[in-house]
Amino acid sequence: MPEPIIHVDRLTKKFKNFMAVDHISFDVPAGQIFAFLGPNGAGKSTTIKMITTLLHPSSGTIRLNGVDPVKDPKDARRSFGIVFQDPSLDDELTAWENLEFHGVLYGVPKELRRTRIGEMLAFVELSDRRDDLVKTFSGGMKRRLEIARGLLHHPKVLFLDEPTLGLDPQTRNHMWSYLHELNRKEGITVFFSTHYMEEAERNAQRIAVIDHGKIVTSGTSDDLKAQTHTATLEDAFLALTGTTIRDEAGSAADRMRQRHRAWGHR
Repeated sequence: MPEPIIHVDRLTKKFKNFMAVDHISFDVPAGQIFAFLGPNGAGKSTTIKMITTLLHPSSGTIRLNGVDPVKDPKDARRSFGIVFQDPSLDDELTAWENLEFHGVLYGVPKELRRTRIGEMLAFVELSDRRDDLVKTFSGGMKRRLEIARGLLHHPKVLFLDEPTLGLDPQTRNHMWSYLHELNRKEGITVFFSTHYMEEAERNAQRIAVIDHGKIVTSGTSDDLKAQTHTATLEDAFLALTGTTIRDEAGSAADRMRQRHRAWGHR
């Protein structure tokens, strides 16, 4: 049996007295579309940050494409692209310049870089806006450009942290059509976090439900419904995580504190 492209074993992240991620373990096979489904503040973003070298784990092990991201962050970064939850493009640069800057940072040779930028802009249907400043783009266009940027260096895995947050349904569907095409054509592994039930059910081949920093269960959408004897994924999710309303403001504040701490540990 081939080694999974992502292997996580008893991964933990603690911020003083707060256990953000609590001894989680899971594998993601190469070529799978995998969803992390959980409420706000469940530990989804913290886990992604540890796998993608932005946070150091408190304990546990990670293997990404055969590399330990903690010991060999440079090698690990060559294996993945990432679309962050918060916008991360430079609004004062053009679409082309944003991709060019990324390609230079990743050491993509000039001729290959220029060819790849053209291909990626065409792939996300932004060729006609290549020379426009990103500050003139809509939210959906920026998301598409972030996907193009994340794919520029031919990664094995694309991480997307709440990629469609705030996007309208048409833009969301359009974005996922790109990702499914990419998964079919190039076999890229897609790892995304979400709290949208429909997004997980429609797009993920396997779903891990995470809550309070722990993985509650994992499987296909049908597996989760069978485990909880429910008719819909939303009902299964509520059965697994409870019906208590989460404090979104508190979760946002926690994310901000974690982000500052993460930069301090880089």
